[in-house]
Amino acid sequence: MSADEFQSLSGAIIGSVERVIDGKRTPVELALTVLLAEGHLLIEDVPGVGKTMLARALARSVHCTVNRIQFTPDLLPSDITGVSIFNQASREFEFKPGPVFANIVIGDEINRASPKTQSALLESMEERQVTVDGVTHVLAAPFTVVATQNPVEMEGTYPLPEAQRDRFMIRVSMGYPDAAAELAMLRQRESSSPLDTLEAVVTTDQLLAMIHTVRGVFVSRAVEQYAVAIAQATRGDRELRLGASPRATLQLVRAAKARAALDGREFVLPDDIDALAVPVFAHRLIPSSRLSGGATAAQSSSLADVIYRILAATPVPLGSA
Repeated sequence: MSADEFQSLSGAIIGSVERVIDGKRTPVELALTVLLAEGHLLIEDVPGVGKTMLARALARSVHCTVNRIQFTPDLLPSDITGVSIFNQASREFEFKPGPVFANIVIGDEINRASPKTQSALLESMEERQVTVDGVTHVLAAPFTVVATQNPVEMEGTYPLPEAQRDRFMIRVSMGYPDAAAELAMLRQRESSSPLDTLEAVVTTDQLLAMIHTVRGVFVSRAVEQYAVAIAQATRGDRELRLGASPRATLQLVRAAKARAALDGREFVLPDDIDALAVPVFAHRLIPSSRLSGGATAAQSSSLADVIYRILAATPVPLGSA
C-alpha cells in the first residue's frame, strides 16, 4: 500500500471515530495504533467518559465482524470461547463458537468477571486461537480485543492479573473533556447518538493491507537496542518490583512501527519509542513498597514519572536518527 493511500485511510478512520469522541485525539490515535499493530487495547478510566463509546466507534469505522461481551460476575469461560453441544440428529458434538470469534471483541468492564472467566481470553489474545475440548480453533485475522475497566469502583470487581495485563499492548485513559467539547456534546447528542449514523470507512481487505504495511516499516538495529535498553532499565530500577517483560519490548517496537506509518514514515525513530513507552509499559509495571499504597491514579502517575526518568537517563544510540 502506498503512503498516500495509507494516510488517506488512517485519516478516514480517525475522522470517523472523532465524530463520536470529541476532543480526544490522543486516545483515538493510540486506539488506531493498537489496531494496526495487531495488539489489544485496555481503556481504563472513571465511569461516563466514553470508554465503551471509543471502542464501539472504532469497531464501527472498519468493516469487520464485531462482538461485544458484557463482563459480569456470573459470566462463564464457555460464554466467551464457545461450547460443544450434542446434536441429536447427527449423534455428534458440534462446536458453537462464542463471541470471541470476531475481528474486534469489545470486553466491557472486564474486571467484573471472575479470574477464571478472565483467563478464557489468555490463549486468544496471545496465540490467536481457542482450544475447547482438546480441539484448537484458529481465529480470523485481524483480531483485536478492546477492553474497558473502571479503576474507581472496586466493589464486586477482580483486578486483572499481571499475565493478562501484559497481553494488552497499550492502556489509555480518556480523561474529562474540556468545556468546549462537553458543550458540543450536549448540543449534538440531545436527540440522537452519533453512533447511530456511523458507517464503516475501511473494508477488511484495506485494513489487512494497512496492517501489512505497518509490518514492513523499517526498524534499525540502533532503535531496537534503544528499546531493549529501556526495558532492561525497568527491570533493575529501585522503584519497581516488576519491570517490563520481553513481550512488552516486542509490543513497544510493533506499536512504534504503527506510529511511524501513521506519521507518514517508513522507518521508526527514537521519538516513536519515547512517545509510546508510557502507554505500553506503565500498566505492566509493579511499583515497590515506597510507591504503593495509594490510589490507582496516583500509582499510574508515579509509574509514568519512573518511565520518564528512565527515558531521560537512557542514551540514544548513534545512527538511530
